[in-house]
Amino acid sequence: MNGGKADTAGPLLLGVRHHGPGSARAVRAVLEEARPDVVLIEGPPEADALLPLAAEEDMRPPVALLAHAVDEPGRSAFWPLAAFSPEWVALRWALEHKVPVRFIDLPAAHTLAREDDEDPGPGAGDDVRIDPLGALAEAAGYDDAERWWEDVVEHRGVGEGDAMASFTALEEAMTALREEYGSGGHRRDLVREAHMRLRIRAALRESEDGVAVVCGAWHVPALRHKAAVAADRALLKGLPKVKTDMTWVPWTHRRLSRTSGYGAGIDSPGWYGHLFDAPDRPVERWLTKVAGLLRAEDRIVSSAHVIEAVRLAETLAALRGRPLPGLGETTDAVRAVMCEGSDVPLALVRDRLVVGDVLGEVPAAAPAVPLQRDLTRIQRRLRLKPEAGERELELDLRKETDAERGRLLHRLRLLGIGWGEPAAARGGTGTFRETWRLRWEPELSVRVAEAGIWGTTVLAAATAKAEADAVGARGLAEVTGLAEHCLLAALPEALPTVMRILTDRAALDTDVGHLAQALPALVRSLRYGDVRGTDTAALAEVAAGLAA
Repeated sequence: MNGGKADTAGPLLLGVRHHGPGSARAVRAVLEEARPDVVLIEGPPEADALLPLAAEEDMRPPVALLAHAVDEPGRSAFWPLAAFSPEWVALRWALEHKVPVRFIDLPAAHTLAREDDEDPGPGAGDDVRIDPLGALAEAAGYDDAERWWEDVVEHRGVGEGDAMASFTALEEAMTALREEYGSGGHRRDLVREAHMRLRIRAALRESEDGVAVVCGAWHVPALRHKAAVAADRALLKGLPKVKTDMTWVPWTHRRLSRTSGYGAGIDSPGWYGHLFDAPDRPVERWLTKVAGLLRAEDRIVSSAHVIEAVRLAETLAALRGRPLPGLGETTDAVRAVMCEGSDVPLALVRDRLVVGDVLGEVPAAAPAVPLQRDLTRIQRRLRLKPEAGERELELDLRKETDAERGRLLHRLRLLGIGWGEPAAARGGTGTFRETWRLRWEPELSVRVAEAGIWGTTVLAAATAKAEADAVGARGLAEVTGLAEHCLLAALPEALPTVMRILTDRAALDTDVGHLAQALPALVRSLRYGDVRGTDTAALAEVAAGLAA
């Protein structure tokens, strides 16, 4: 190592909890002390070329690495990173200190080639799948893994003196678990760990004593194990692979609360983000945030409420034998003091603060399919910024900007990109009004990549998709519904194809039930002509024929 204490030969293995702020602080402390020559991180190696983008000013976590199969974009995987993720902290430290940084996990090309129902191998059914943190919590007498982790890591801080202390203790615990449970039912991990060992060996040839590895704590005993190179290569031989593309995409705190590519969903990303960012007095600062939120919702919350809630949280922690109040104690204190025992305002606190609607940003230089670039350009021009929280958008279609916004949202719906969903308009039912509920979910980036097969612009892709859907439509009502979508989305080049198929189907279909199902969409479509300036003469002719 370049600085700090002398180290024994071999890599510095830092076993972490993905998205754990305590682990993130400890990683930063160790890296500052050890000053490694190379930093290796659990993650897909195909992303190595994208890592410098993490240093860009426009890169704001939470973000995720998105890998998808080139020929099948729907086959995809995410590797999310928050500001309090140990991997993100290690990545930023390496970039800031100009230290080489690489990902060492199994390539995404192999991960995406694996079918979900693929046979995991002989004897797989004999393993019991375990939750490592849950097992350690149970051994310590806890019935809640999150509470155990808070007590032993988050509330203890980095500590004074030995920055490696928490990593050493966690490695010992994980070693005991691996000796007892083997792969713990996660047999795919054996292949991943073989690849990581090979990458670590390669890095050690560059700098024998200057390699730091940041990975899930579960993997540390396996990476410490001196397996034969030939054995590791044998595990990797013949793995299926697919051609993949990879990029950075925005992520949300809400999505961090679900299991994802790292297999490490967390229940309270907003709370963890607060623990990571708070320089001191985390409980007082958290309850002040809660008070501000409740005041914004017109609830009467004074400074005295905050003081009393802090006292109650500290008392509850002492009664429960905890070193500091955790999320459970602060939540109980908020319910009792600020919410008068009601869970209704408490649900708002959980939604807005405990989970949160933070949406990350990625720089324009990040790779993207042409369709995504066109969509981003249109969003900026129309001042229609993607947001993680749900919001309502009311449009007056007599205004050109609003009309363009409506057309964009309809085109995206036709492409299967559900950024917005139509809602009942308030204050009137005229055809010049539209109301939408918008929420941007990270998975929509995959939907955009999938839709890229239809064209390089939103207009071209929606047109091609509408024409293809018309040709493949099975029923008359399906075609009339598509004609309605074409009018709403303003797809004049697709409409002739749709109308030709509609006319042919209407002439051949004599089923009264089918005709009755088809009429409502046609009638609605005829109403759009006035406000959208669309020629609906052909539709009127078909509608008259159906009604005759």
